[in-house]
Amino acid sequence: MLQYSGFLLVILLFLGCKAPNNAITESASSTKPTKAYQEQIENMEQGIYFRAMGNEPEWRLKISATQIEFTSLLPDFKSFTAPHIDPIRAMDANVKSYRLTTSTGTTAITIEQQKCTNTMSGQELPYTVRIEMTNNSTTSKTFSGCGYYVIDARLHDIWVLEKMNGENVSLNKFAKQLPYIEINSTNGTFMGYAGCNRMNGKLFFEKGLLRFTNISTTEMACEPQNRESELLHSLQSSTTYQVSNMRLTLTNPSGIELVFKKVD
Repeated sequence: MLQYSGFLLVILLFLGCKAPNNAITESASSTKPTKAYQEQIENMEQGIYFRAMGNEPEWRLKISATQIEFTSLLPDFKSFTAPHIDPIRAMDANVKSYRLTTSTGTTAITIEQQKCTNTMSGQELPYTVRIEMTNNSTTSKTFSGCGYYVIDARLHDIWVLEKMNGENVSLNKFAKQLPYIEINSTNGTFMGYAGCNRMNGKLFFEKGLLRFTNISTTEMACEPQNRESELLHSLQSSTTYQVSNMRLTLTNPSGIELVFKKVD
């Protein structure tokens, strides 16, 4: 289970705890937590990293670091909770498959990176989900719906560059101040300062995977010794991350590394 410090609960209260692409937020005058807020708390407490849902019939899927939980209103295809397993990954596409055997039967879960629209709400989510179930009486049923990865709430903060490619950074290699990134985990965006220009972009997040995409910057001229271009290249090249001891470390298989320190 992921352990989060208490300040994250305060962040969630101020942000209204918005799920990806979901416009429902908690009213400042409301004393009852919204469903989105309750889900954010559940995500943190249980380490849930993927959610999916569908209609006709209604169903829900939650995948956490410890278990896979499916709920359905159909009596012949009962809800179940199974231990977490690693998915089978397709070689030529972003498709993950889980194969489960439970006391109620067998289940195959397929998660594909493909835009999906909820048939009831019209909400657009980035993943299409297909669940094929066969119960113990050999009756089969396929559930279709949409899903999204839950961005690690620990990323939601302001991070100042401390090391780049193994070297401690110093102010004389940048203009005015050290580079920093401000990550918004609720809507999957970031903004900040690259060392000479302002920057902003989007996050691509899956379990254990973090990419900084669609990066755009202002167009101020930089001094020759400024290392902004090196920082931007490293940021765009990063694929994995680690949060520990108030530091965010970004790496990729080639070993490129950026270390940021959390600031209040």
